[in-house]
Amino acid sequence: MTSLSESAASATQAGARALRVRQTLETRFTPVRLDIQDESSRHAHHVAMTRGPEAGATETHFRVYMVSEAFAGVNRVTRSRMVHDLLDSEFASGLHALALTLRTPEEEGRSA
Repeated sequence: MTSLSESAASATQAGARALRVRQTLETRFTPVRLDIQDESSRHAHHVAMTRGPEAGATETHFRVYMVSEAFAGVNRVTRSRMVHDLLDSEFASGLHALALTLRTPEEEGRSA
């Protein structure tokens, strides 16, 4: 499992899809915290899915932990839909699954 924290060193090790996902989420949600882990290797036993131009893509499963004010007043299901809708083109080109933890800064403060 590869962790894609906000450090420059990790960013250079990240795959192309991971970097696109990070940039897309940062642009739309302006998160105060964004952690992305590539868990694709844990799902290597899955049959490769042929989808779009990235058939056989290796970056298929990610775990995302994001804290953003954009989630204020929005329920968990709607938050998830917001992220999935935003990443629709990634799903169309080989992204298979996202495990999402989406919180507001206030919620993050309570869980600390």
